[in-house]
Order: sequence, then structure tokens, then C-alpha cells
Amino acid sequence: MKFSELALNPVILKAVAELKYEEATPVQEQTIPFAIKGRDVIVSAQTGTGKTAAFALPIINKLFARQDAVKGGKQIQALVISPTRELAEQIYENFTTYAKYTNLRCAVVYGGMSIEPQKDKLNKGVDILIATPGRLLDLYKQNIARITNVDTLVLDEADMLLDMGFIDDVLKIEKICLPFKQTLLFSATMPIKVKQLASKILKVPETIDVVRTATVAKTVNQVLYYVPIKKKMELCLHLLRNTIKGNIVIFRRTKFGVDKLEQVLLKNNYKVGTIHGDKSQNLRQAALDEFKDGKVNILISTDVAARGIDIENLDGVINFDLPNIPEAYVHRIGRTGRAGNEGIAYSFCSADERNYVTSIQKLIQTIIKVEENHPYPLDPEEKAVIHKKQGSKYKKGRKSVASKKKKKRWY
Repeated sequence: MKFSELALNPVILKAVAELKYEEATPVQEQTIPFAIKGRDVIVSAQTGTGKTAAFALPIINKLFARQDAVKGGKQIQALVISPTRELAEQIYENFTTYAKYTNLRCAVVYGGMSIEPQKDKLNKGVDILIATPGRLLDLYKQNIARITNVDTLVLDEADMLLDMGFIDDVLKIEKICLPFKQTLLFSATMPIKVKQLASKILKVPETIDVVRTATVAKTVNQVLYYVPIKKKMELCLHLLRNTIKGNIVIFRRTKFGVDKLEQVLLKNNYKVGTIHGDKSQNLRQAALDEFKDGKVNILISTDVAARGIDIENLDGVINFDLPNIPEAYVHRIGRTGRAGNEGIAYSFCSADERNYVTSIQKLIQTIIKVEENHPYPLDPEEKAVIHKKQGSKYKKGRKSVASKKKKKRWY
């Protein structure tokens, strides 16, 4: 379906056309008509499917249609809750672009930055606010973020909001908004806790599921390296020197791991930037900007950057530590191989991460190619266990993974 076939105001379609958007993605095609009608919607869709436009365009459409009827100063009418600062900033940029031919005002607030400029912008009047939960509640308690008139609420990346411990904040925010509001909930996955949240705050929602199984783009080549945990650093350096070229993102599970890898790579004269939760927002944004501008070609991050961050021309991803949540693997490697370009995902698996590989392959319904020709292989005993486990996990001639698990010790 073309955007011109959707019931959007011509000024919005003009902004969309300038972005070279012609065909709506499946999530946009299915969500926008219900959202325009004011229906509550719960959407399950992966990162990179066009979710932001799916909720931003109908919100702008609704507010633009009635903006001349609003007398006095502007007030917050639409609120988007985001789990991370980076994602909030990106959503804000998208709203600003889509609303460029309207008089609607957008603002974004999040922690890690000075609160005073955010107060100033809110005091001038805002129609649409994008916020992380903690900073929003701080501003509400100070009577700066007046969200009692919000009649459109968006929860973006709801599963991530809950994983990061924001459930209580989200429920508080939802109760502050108008009781008869429209609520749009977007989530990459739909675990039971997200469904429970939806049942509490959505009213007779339309359910849209555009990705029933986690899929990986065909443009992403996946390679798995079995390596002793103490040799991961050496393997990383070996691949950077001999195999991996271009702009890459390296994912580590912990902030300590990010800092440690940064120190090693800097000592080896690599240009590196880092992102994790203990970094101030200024430092995080600076690292991301330097990477996008080509000043550094390696960005090391925890999973905070795995969703929603649009990085163009990313040649590859390294999973230095495999994620313990299989969906996170899909989000991570989805950063590369975009817009028809080729990308590659390198994953390091130590003995203690073997079960993570099983879960990931079960989710993506694909056996990841194992690269055995490298200088840091597992010892023979560990390698024998891997081959035995793989033989029992997969039925010959099929890519699907058997659900039955056998327990064996690695050492």
C-alpha cells in the first residue's frame, strides 16, 4: 500500500514524500488505519520494520487536525515512553521531520543531561513529548511536565521497558494521563509480562503481529567461533588484524566488559568509542556521533544500542559475549546488512555460553555456520561435547531445532 492511500493529511504526506517513502511497510500499513480511528493497538514487530512512523504519523495527523481549535498555550497531548535515551532522541528526530510542515511542537526529555534546558522547552509549550520514564516523573513532580491532558500514549519497545525495571514507572505514568486515552503498545517480543501489562492498560485493542518468528535478513552472514573464554580477547584482536574490516559494533554483556575491551583495543591503536549505562548522555552521544562521522570505526556497547539506533553503513557486528536472551541476538545483528547491503555477524561462544547458542538457533530456525580455522580452538574434550550435543539437537536434513534437551557437563 502506498502512503498516499492512507488517510493522512497532505502536509504529512509531503514530508513523507521528501524522505522518499513510497510504500508503507507491513507494520505501517496495518497499524496506521486503526490508529487514525482512535483504536488501542498492540503491535509485535522487530526493530527496523518502520514502527516509529506507524505511531508518529497518525499522532501528528490527529493533532494537526485539531491544533487550531486549541486556545491558549500549547499542552502535552501525546506522550511517547522510550526505554533508552538514544532511542528517545531518535524518535524525537523522526517526529520533528514528519511534522515539519505543521505548527506542532515536539520535545524530548531523558536523564543524564541537564534538566534546565528541558524545563525551558516544556514551559514554552509542547504538543508531543518523548521521554524516558525516570526523567518524565521527575519533571511531573516539579509540575513542569504536565501530562494530565495526554489522550494518546505510546509505549515503545515495551519488552525492553519491562526488562529494564520500568514497570512501576510505566503504570504511574499511565494513571496520570487521561483515563479515556488511546494507547499504542509496541514490542519486539511478546512475553507474558508484556501481555499482562497490555491487559491492564489497553481497552479492546487491535492486535497486530507482523513477525511471528524471529528472522535474520538474508544479507547478514552469520559465523560462530567456539573459543575458550580466556582467549576471546586474543581472537578478537586476531580477527580485527586479519579478517574484519570497516565499521563494526562489538557487543559485550556488561559495562565492565565494555571498558576492559576498550582499554585493550586502544593499546593496540584502534579507534574506539563506547556506549553503556554508566556513561553520561553527553559522552554516549559523542561516541555515537564520532562513529557515524567516521572518526572511529569501532563502537563497543552493551545491549543499550542494540535496538532502535539507526547506524548506516555498518559492515559487521561482533558478539564478543553471546546474549542470554535469544531475541537480543536478532536485535544485535540486525544493525548490519540493512538496505540491501551485505553484513556479517561474528559470534564468540565459550563453554559457559553453549546453551545460548542452542536457544538462538532454535529461535531463528537456522544452524549458524561454525568457523573452526582459527588459532584459539577449544580443547579436544570440549570440542567433542559440542559435536555430540549438536548431533542430538538437530534432526538430519532440517534446520529446526529439537526442543528436547540433554544435560551434560562441559568439564
